[in-house]
Amino acid sequence: MDLNKVMLIGRLTRDPEMRTTATGRSVVNFSVATSRAWKDDSGQKQEQTEFNNIVAWGKLAEICSQYLTKGKQIYLEGRLQTRDWEGQDGVKRYRTEIVADNMIMLGSPSGASAGPRPQAVEEPPMPPSEGEDEIKVEDIPF
Repeated sequence: MDLNKVMLIGRLTRDPEMRTTATGRSVVNFSVATSRAWKDDSGQKQEQTEFNNIVAWGKLAEICSQYLTKGKQIYLEGRLQTRDWEGQDGVKRYRTEIVADNMIMLGSPSGASAGPRPQAVEEPPMPPSEGEDEIKVEDIPF
């Protein structure tokens, strides 16, 4: 049995960018920063921040585009996915991202007044259609 599951709590580093594929499906991408702090062997405080690329599809993409903004704290569930393509310079490039399937809006951004209570949004699994394959890299508009 295999498991590909990601759970993050972090803050958006930029506003979500919404696009529509040639087939009319909504897709949004954004980035979430997650930080951790610890004390090293000498007792000095250390901090490390990771920047995670996020992709959401369908209704979840539309909700993310409408309600999320830079600095907003969210809880996110999804899976890791790495895609590759050949750049204009002929070099093969890779991008690892988290494909979101659940998102909960958490507290307000730093320094902002308290906003609405957290809301859970889950993207229902899409039933496979006859003759429809998995989404191809060419269909992604970014």
